[in-house]
Amino acid sequence: MAQRKVQAESVQESLWLHRVPKAARAEDGRSRREAVPLEAHAELSLPATRASALSILRAQDANRVQTLIPIRYGRMLATPFTYLRGSAGVMGADLAAGPRTDLQVQLCGDAHLSNFGLFAAPDRRLLFDLNDFDETIAGPFEWDVKRLAASVVVAGRNNGFSSKECRTAARSAVGSYRSALAVAAAMNPLELFFHRFEFDDLVAGMSGGLLSKEKTAKKVKEVKEKASRKNSLGALSKLTEVVEGRRMILHRPPLVERLADDRRAAALEQIGALFDEYRSTLTPDRRMLLDRYSLVDIALKVVGVGSVGTRCFIALFESGDGEPLFLQLKEATASVLEPYLEAKAFPQAGQRVVAGQRLIQAAPDAFLGSGRFNRPKGVESQWGGTESIDFYFRQLWDGKFSATVETMPPETLARYAGWCGSAVAQAHARSGDAAMITGYIGDDSTFDKAVATFAEAYADQTNTDHTQLLAAVDAGELTVVRDV
Repeated sequence: MAQRKVQAESVQESLWLHRVPKAARAEDGRSRREAVPLEAHAELSLPATRASALSILRAQDANRVQTLIPIRYGRMLATPFTYLRGSAGVMGADLAAGPRTDLQVQLCGDAHLSNFGLFAAPDRRLLFDLNDFDETIAGPFEWDVKRLAASVVVAGRNNGFSSKECRTAARSAVGSYRSALAVAAAMNPLELFFHRFEFDDLVAGMSGGLLSKEKTAKKVKEVKEKASRKNSLGALSKLTEVVEGRRMILHRPPLVERLADDRRAAALEQIGALFDEYRSTLTPDRRMLLDRYSLVDIALKVVGVGSVGTRCFIALFESGDGEPLFLQLKEATASVLEPYLEAKAFPQAGQRVVAGQRLIQAAPDAFLGSGRFNRPKGVESQWGGTESIDFYFRQLWDGKFSATVETMPPETLARYAGWCGSAVAQAHARSGDAAMITGYIGDDSTFDKAVATFAEAYADQTNTDHTQLLAAVDAGELTVVRDV
């Protein structure tokens, strides 16, 4: 019987791989260097006919809330780093034009530095992991690694770091990815499934610390206290008010916009069908928990950078005793990487996001689910959009904490980039073949250096694209609202 190539056709089709020893899969990974040498990942191969960044970004605007689009561009144009955060579609097109392996994983799809953070797992332990999955899709592992490394260099330059400091931080991200993936490759399937990066363990593993033990302990305490306040009770005090005896979400346009009073009752009735569908995607224990609450109010809330203009809502639920639960409903569209990959199609975009997050995040949100909103024909929406809009659901705040990359000194950025690289490796190991990818990238720094070189070149391109968008604003081609 002919030897079958050690490669699954998709990240889901892997049952037969478990019958192949890790050593054989690692050797197969090494053989992939013949098609795509490690040094090839240093290349930024942009076509002469490269579409302008603005044209790619404008194509995404067609079905967004039009009044919010100037805020999106205002946030993107603040710095090259905020531009990179909002331009995953542009980088996707650029990655697709370059060399790629056939080593498939479930990609985050937008693994820049600000899409990582802390959150409370269902057992209430504080974890560090990826926390944004809007663009998740099956694709070549190196796309996530390159986007992370590029974001490290762009962030470092934005902070005024030297070229050497930026490169060191980028290599920290890639080197940590390589090391963590090798560790994951040695685990048995059950160990890997239950492995996660707990905040306390990450802090304890910091050797030769940047701060004294006393200052480190103080900083850890501050982070934990801040994360502990990010819950539904915290959201209740910050985002709501009591009007005539009824709790409601504060109306603070353009960032938080409640349903107009004359549309509220009818809209909540229509939204009820969406919640019924969402409820059906939860496990029975989660459904029972959700059923202890009733929907009280809902509002459009602007979030992030690249997501601005998509329909993102916050929904306030209350128990019979007025105890709050906040859910976030985020519009799900096609991944910006879909045009360049042969990925599994889902009936709804929200299902793609939920399935991807469950594949690669160590402890997905207890209320993670999806649904489709079908607006009755002839009924006008306050926020526009098509007749059918896909959403995914999660808790609004649940012990979440994100680091402020813009204020990090060089050593801290390098350390944080390493944490992020390790988290990406964990995600890839959960959805792909860690042994095969480890065999491909090897145990020396060749891959690290190549990707760091790519990251520097892509940071140059990011500066160019950012400058061109600024010029478009000066020429009156774009309307922006800044500092919102």
